[in-house]
Order: sequence, then structure tokens, then C-alpha cells
Amino acid sequence: MAWMLTLTMGSVCQAEDITIHYNGATAKVEQKAKDSVNVTVEGTRVSIVSQYTAHKLSVRLTGKSDDGQLMLKTAGKATVTLDKLNLTSQEGAPLDLRNKKKVEVAVANGTENTLCIAACNDTANNKAATIWAKDKILLSGKGTLNVIATGDGCRGIKSKDDITIEDVTLNVTTSGNHLGEKPFSFGGFPGFGEGEMPDFGNFPMPDFGNFPMPEGGNFQMPEGGFPNFGGFPGFGGFDAPADSTRQGGFPGFGGFPGFGGMRPENNDSTRQGGFGGFGGFGGFGGFGNADGENEDGEEGGGFGGFAGKHKYVPSTKGIASKGKVIINSGNVTVRTTTDGAEGIEGKEGVIVNGGKVDVMTTDDAINANATIEFNGGVVIARSKGNDAVDSNPKGGFFMPFGGNNNQEDADPAIVINGGTVYAWSQVGSPEEGLDCDFAPLVIEGGTIFTVGGGMGEMPSVPTNYTSKQPSALLIGLNVVKDEPIYLYDNKNKLIETITVPFSMRRSASLVSSAAFQVGETYTVKTKDYEKTFTLSENFTAVR
Repeated sequence: MAWMLTLTMGSVCQAEDITIHYNGATAKVEQKAKDSVNVTVEGTRVSIVSQYTAHKLSVRLTGKSDDGQLMLKTAGKATVTLDKLNLTSQEGAPLDLRNKKKVEVAVANGTENTLCIAACNDTANNKAATIWAKDKILLSGKGTLNVIATGDGCRGIKSKDDITIEDVTLNVTTSGNHLGEKPFSFGGFPGFGEGEMPDFGNFPMPDFGNFPMPEGGNFQMPEGGFPNFGGFPGFGGFDAPADSTRQGGFPGFGGFPGFGGMRPENNDSTRQGGFGGFGGFGGFGGFGNADGENEDGEEGGGFGGFAGKHKYVPSTKGIASKGKVIINSGNVTVRTTTDGAEGIEGKEGVIVNGGKVDVMTTDDAINANATIEFNGGVVIARSKGNDAVDSNPKGGFFMPFGGNNNQEDADPAIVINGGTVYAWSQVGSPEEGLDCDFAPLVIEGGTIFTVGGGMGEMPSVPTNYTSKQPSALLIGLNVVKDEPIYLYDNKNKLIETITVPFSMRRSASLVSSAAFQVGETYTVKTKDYEKTFTLSENFTAVR
């Protein structure tokens, strides 16, 4: 089917849908209007480039190959339809979308499709994800899409802008290890970008006993500052673990860790390090891209010394967006198995409006640096080693340094307006079902049941002001694997039944239901636990 295109300059040209058939070691391209876009084929590596801005290019992919790829670069919008496609790339993203505008990846109705990436070693030329998108991406269609990342350092889906999911049955699995980082030179590790911080526990300390001193005991400033001191975290150098929410800090502002460096000894992504010393400046070189990744897929540098670039392949996350992740409908399943690998991450927020979302990870199941919002659907977020749902809003953690501690006028960390939210962290204290970093937790409606530890059995909770729908914190609830937990009203009517797939002897569980009313009495029962409580306020803590 040919399209008639009218460009803003008044010229008219013809364009045709492009169909790519993958068949083992070959790829056959069908395209009638060859002058409209440029298509190149090297074995099973297909590149499509279009300069049209008013034309929405349509591409259909079908067939099977054990080492194939589509690289799509168009100035306008595009739709890529997957129709019984089974495509593996041995190196680099099998679906590499470099568009300047939104791309829709549509799964043909009733079909099953699989995309897999086996290796992500060459991040400069091949994006380290099964689906990599430069701009907004929409995943749609009433079919099934399996996204598999087996290579070390490989993510499932990564976009530098928003990711929206509708209708599709989407299964994302990552299993590779962290690829690691290349050695930095004299402090050239990430600062204000989003790269990872090095492991300061293993950082080589200089030999201060051999620091050059001139005769007479007068201190001598080495040329260029303090080469033995600068270049690793100093003034505010935050020590971030293997968590994508790390922001770097000020690693170039000199000093070696010390002077009261507050470093909580836990594995929580919220720990922030502290003041690592005010010593000599380590240099201002190595400015990284503001979003932490440049056009070549390299993580940004920062203020950390003299080095320019710092290559780093981050943790093997499931779905990662530098904008928002928005789920409107469909069935989304995410599984990660590597330490530090989060399930769903939206730097600017995560919004679930409907559908079913099932996430099980070793790190945070759902994470954002902004508000996480649940408006509908059913969400099961489970972490084996960290928080289930973790929001890290700016200024939320350290109250002395801008934290808001549930102030009513602060931006909320987590908002639950409706739907069902099961947030389960099975590692125990201090990890939580819902982690808000002292920013507000707002409950407007929905069904909520969390399992976790919290700080001293007191996890992130709403206030009487932010809990518009009544809620209760059940402290010390005994959770037994696969044993039902029952919630009854004062007339012994069953309200909810929840079954958790692991055990926790003393959980701090936040519970809320549309059936809750202030002043009424309720009972929670398990095999070895029974507690009757009265909702005396909008938020009630029950011990």
C-alpha cells in the first residue's frame, strides 16, 4: 500500500511499508518506493534511515534469526509491527530505535514474538538493551512479546524518554551479570551524571607517609594541587550502592573519605554517604553528559578529575526509562536475577493506570526518582533483596538537607488512588514494601497490602492527612509462606484474602481497603496470628 506524502515545502513523494523477513543467516527486504528511505542490509543486520518528518514510517518484521538486528533512524514517527518474529542478536540491541520522535512497537494480534540479546560488550556502537530507544516508545497490540536479555550488562528495555505500555502481554527477563566499568583516570568517575560510583571500600589509598615535604618542615604544594588527595569523594561525595537511583555526588571536590563520613552499613539504595572531607580539589575535568549517557552509549563523567569519558554498563534492569514508565493496560511480567538489577525504573516517575503488573527482582521491583502513582489495575511488586516499591524524590531523604518528612505541601513519593497494590520485600528490616524516603505517602483508594521490615519496624507510612482512605500499619504480623491471611470486618464478614509466597516472622504490613471506615473494628487472622483492632484515625498503627 503506497502513501501520498505532502511535505511542508510543498513537494510530494511516495513511500511504501517496509517488510523484513528474517530467515536464518539472511534477511529479505520488501520495499517498493526505494527513493523514500535508505535501507541497507548486511546479512541479517538491517538499517533503515528516513529524513521525512511528516511521514510515519511503517515497518513489519517477521521470521527467525539467531543473529539479526533492525536499526531504525527516522526524523518522523514510526511503527514497527512484530509478526511471529523470533530475533536474537549476538551483540547489540536486536531492536535499535534511534528516532527523533515516538516509535510504536506493535505486536500483531494473536501472535507470539521473542527478542533476545546475548552480549553487550561494545556499548559504543550497539545499545546495551534488547530494545533500545532514543525517544518515546509505545508498546502495544493484543499479542505476546518476550524480551530476554542474557548477556552481561544487558537490560531488557531502555529508553531515553517515556515508555508507555498498552494491551500487550509483555514478558521481560534479564539474567546477565553486571559488565562492570573501565578504570577511570585520576578522578574521572561520574559526578553529576547518572553513572555509578566506584567501590570506595576497595579504593586504593595513597601512601600519606611518603607525601613529599621539603626540608625545614614547610608544607610544599605539589604542582596542580593535591594529586595524592583529590579525585575521589570529598565534599558531599555520596556513596551509592548498585542501585540505579544513584546520583553521583561531588567526587571532584577533593578530599579523601573522612571528616565524619556518614556511611550507613546496609544495602539500601537510599544511603547517601556524607561529608567525605574538604581536602584539595581533585580537578574539574571529565564533564559528563547531563543525563549520564552520551550518543555512543557511554555513561557520563562528572566533575571527577582529568578524565573525559567514563564507560560504564549499568545493572541488568528489566524496564528502564530516563523519563516515565506508564502502564495503561495489558499484562506485564518482569524478572531480574542479578544483584542490583531493578525491575521497572522511571527516572521521572512510574504510573500504573490499569492492567496486571507482576515484578519479581533482587533489587527494587519498582523504582523512581519522582512520584510513583497507582491508579488502577493489579500490581504485585516483590523484591528478594531490597524495597518492593521505592521512590527517591529529590530532597526526600536527608531532612537536614532538604528532606520534607511528610510535609503536606511536599511532592508525594507514592500515590495510590485505586487498583490493587501488593508490595512485598522479603529481606526484612530495613527494607520495606513501600519506601518513600521520608516524602509523603498518599492513599486515596484501592486495596493495599505490604510486607516488609522498615526502620525499627516503622516503615514509610501515611499521615492522617495523606491517608484519605483509612489505613492500618500491622506491626509484628507473622507471615507464613503460602498460608492465607484473612481480613474480617466487625460482623465477621471476609474483606480480603492474601497469600504471600514467602515467610516473614515479624512484618510491618500496611493495609488499606475501600471497606475500611474510621471507628470500625477489624480482625486479621493467619495460621498462627490473630489481631483485632479499631481504626481510631485515618491512619492507625496496630501493635
